[in-house]
Amino acid sequence: MSETSRFVVSSEWLHNELGSPDLKILDASFYLPAQNRHADAEYAAGHIPGAIRFDHDKVADHSTGLPHMVPAPDVFAETVGRMGIRENDRIVIYDGPGIFSSPRGWWLFRIMGARQVFVLDGGIDGWKAEGRPLETTVPSPEPVTFTPNFRVDKVIDFQTMLSIVSDGTRQIADARPAGRFAGTDPEPRAGMRSGHMPGAVSLPSGTFSVNGKLRSLPELQKAIEDAGIDFGRPVVTSCGSGITAAIITLALESLGHEDNALYDGSWTEWGSRQDTPVVSGPPSPKAA
Repeated sequence: MSETSRFVVSSEWLHNELGSPDLKILDASFYLPAQNRHADAEYAAGHIPGAIRFDHDKVADHSTGLPHMVPAPDVFAETVGRMGIRENDRIVIYDGPGIFSSPRGWWLFRIMGARQVFVLDGGIDGWKAEGRPLETTVPSPEPVTFTPNFRVDKVIDFQTMLSIVSDGTRQIADARPAGRFAGTDPEPRAGMRSGHMPGAVSLPSGTFSVNGKLRSLPELQKAIEDAGIDFGRPVVTSCGSGITAAIITLALESLGHEDNALYDGSWTEWGSRQDTPVVSGPPSPKAA
């Protein structure tokens, strides 16, 4: 049995596959202000040959007032169809540092019905460090039809999240840094409480990778179990705004745990409201 995730591909593999007609490459880089990086500018300066820019904030539902929320399936299908992507294509998604925002793209395509979606280990930073080719040309793909098959069960909305917190029917795994989870560090978004949902466990997204590459399956399993997650029970993943929660989702799915969903509004929604329960303090193992 392989010790690496079946959802992750190496830069060597991708380099060898460049130019394959059914291979679609997406730059899904996204950065927080503190990272001091600019995804669009970096894409324009040089991207993996054939890669199309995938902006999480543009391919989104803009009606909620929350960032990069899951769009309606027909809107998603129309948008990615214009990118030349079909649901049966091989889709490789990358970001800058590796295993940061690319898993959100991976998750989004999968819940919309794409059948072969992968994340590039090491991101474009790793690709560049290995001296692999770049281009500045922006592809102009022919529009195609993407036929969606939306997994609505994989997305948790606010009312459902309230019920989950109230009745404890699902475990909650929070990908934010431990200080924000504990309430000792402020949230990066103004006007937002820090702390966590009652019953949540802390699983910082950085736990799952080293040097931009996803850890081995045994390491992923140990990290999740050490946090108190029971693989026999359903899990809801959450984070600051729905981006890094997908890193936990990637780890769970890599280990064969399929009974999981992602709270799309995440802490941007929960922490900005005054009618939601918030607790502080360090994570306690087996809290779920």
